[in-house]
Amino acid sequence: MSMDVRMLGKMPYPEALHLQECLQAARIADEIPDTLLLLEHPPVLTMGRRASYSNILLSKEQLDQLAVEVVDVSRGGDVTYHGPGQLVGYPIFDLKQHGKDIRLFLHRMEEIFIRILSEYGVDAHRETGTHTGVFAGTDKLVAFGVSVRQWVTMHGFAFNINTDLSHFEWIVPCGLQDRGVTSLARLLGREICMDEISNRVAELFRETFPGVSA
Repeated sequence: MSMDVRMLGKMPYPEALHLQECLQAARIADEIPDTLLLLEHPPVLTMGRRASYSNILLSKEQLDQLAVEVVDVSRGGDVTYHGPGQLVGYPIFDLKQHGKDIRLFLHRMEEIFIRILSEYGVDAHRETGTHTGVFAGTDKLVAFGVSVRQWVTMHGFAFNINTDLSHFEWIVPCGLQDRGVTSLARLLGREICMDEISNRVAELFRETFPGVSA
């Protein structure tokens, strides 16, 4: 079955989470092919399984005033910000068809974004050790966090393209005190076409994770 890519535009986080859960169940039942959701969220903070609320730097009252929701999720990692100008992707993939290896899956996703960034002239890299993600210098451009049930993934990546980076001052991103965040727009000094990036991400996912015939 070939991969299904769904371009969803802007979608509230709880709605996208429910869609992921439904699609994961359908993929486990082999009712759908591997599916990649590409979208943007209104401002939201998500808390992974290892998240500490001490890494949220605003009070509940301040978050309420900004209309920023905080959502506990099943992915790995710490606190993450999602918001406009950030391309978020949720691969609902059956890893039994892609090596049955979560580390390999993350490595392949990192490689996709290293390749895309090189096409824009950005020297990006992954970090050795325990930190997942794609970095320019010590600043993170792409964050990753997945969960797996019966070898089918959900959650995924967040790529800062035209993101308002001041919103990251609300948190300690991914719990990393010694790392900053940046965006493609900041690095290039101009706004980037989100559709252009979305289409290229979809192309490289199809190339990197080809469908497997039944």
